[in-house]
Amino acid sequence: MSESPLLVERRGPVLCMGLNRPEKRNALDLDGYVALAQAYGELDRDPELRVGVVYAVGEHFTAGLDLPKWVPAFAGGQLPALPDGALEPFGLDPARRVRKPVIFALQGVCYTCGIELMLAGDIRIAATDTRFGQIEVKRGIYAVGGATLRFFQEIGWGNAMRYLLTGDEISAHEAYRMGLVQELVEPGRQFDRALTLANTIAQQAPLGVQATLASARLAKEQGEAAAIARLFPDLLPLMASDDAKEGVAAFMARRPAQFVGR
Repeated sequence: MSESPLLVERRGPVLCMGLNRPEKRNALDLDGYVALAQAYGELDRDPELRVGVVYAVGEHFTAGLDLPKWVPAFAGGQLPALPDGALEPFGLDPARRVRKPVIFALQGVCYTCGIELMLAGDIRIAATDTRFGQIEVKRGIYAVGGATLRFFQEIGWGNAMRYLLTGDEISAHEAYRMGLVQELVEPGRQFDRALTLANTIAQQAPLGVQATLASARLAKEQGEAAAIARLFPDLLPLMASDDAKEGVAAFMARRPAQFVGR
């Protein structure tokens, strides 16, 4: 058996978080959920960390929830309680959501909570052998990790209902065509490609990246008017930052900027 349901590794400014129950097709149990939430909290708090990458050990990203272990929580009508400092990885609690970008590297089976985790993230890289499925209706329940909120925003109402209501699988190529994933790569290359993108993002101004993400989320969740109202108020503190000064200096000197996140 695996020693830990989640592998956490720092690679410079990138926090890599690996689902680690390959013998169970990386089915997410309660320990794995809490561990991922704690890793998100670490990513959010540590100023040296700028981007997260979520991946999975073995052939499959995840077969979904380890459902028998989740029954008590679902019967109580809520997600499991999280310890202090942990951030809810399904993005269902706005007050406890990671503020930095998270990239997903996907392969094999990616069912139910796997889709919902990646929908709460920001960029998805999938191997061409990935198979997606939101199959809760086949189990007598429905998706409560965010799929009913976000699926149609990503791929349109008709496409979302086509798969939410049937539980049918979605191939990697169909997922790419609909915009559910942003890139397809050969199997085995998904983590490296995600890490490359993460490092590219990490080279940009951290405060600017976080402000960009916050503005886009606000527009998505509360509408364009709410986001417009925050554009310039949220720009003002950035203009006074060391990174903004560095950005101008690097532009004038025609050199790469060295951002510090202040």
